[in-house]
Amino acid sequence: MQLGIFSQVNNPREIFKRRTVIGLRMAPMIDVIFLLLLFFLVAAKWRPREDFLPMQLSTAGVSVQTVGKPEPLLIQISQNNADCRVQIGSLYVVDIASTNTEQGLASMMGKIRQCLLEQKRYACDPVEIACAADVKWENLAKIYNVLVGMGLTDITFRMTEVSPDVIP
Repeated sequence: MQLGIFSQVNNPREIFKRRTVIGLRMAPMIDVIFLLLLFFLVAAKWRPREDFLPMQLSTAGVSVQTVGKPEPLLIQISQNNADCRVQIGSLYVVDIASTNTEQGLASMMGKIRQCLLEQKRYACDPVEIACAADVKWENLAKIYNVLVGMGLTDITFRMTEVSPDVIP
């Protein structure tokens, strides 16, 4: 009697022995590896060589003078009855009347601009504001807003009291 494929095999266990062995084929794997390598080479962002950047080195023995941060321009504010007195450095004094504040602030702005030009200062140079204890907050805020409006960027407040003999 014929049993199909079993007729050729005397032992049924031999059927399982004839199975093909599953293995890895190396040729397609090498192709995939080369394709991945090519992809990463094309997709990579290459940095430019650093020696191509322009650079000037100082010669040996020549000292280079470093420029430090300049001294701050001191602006002292004191209360003078109902008016406000602003001393710009040691050069200029501006009185800001409470009746005509805008004109006083405009005058102060002109004096500060003149002082900055005379002292060859820049807008990024430091400015330090020192207030007397009796200065009204609204006067200080208006003066600060004018300084910021002029483009001065490094404005700090001195946290010590100014003695009365410093401001005339």
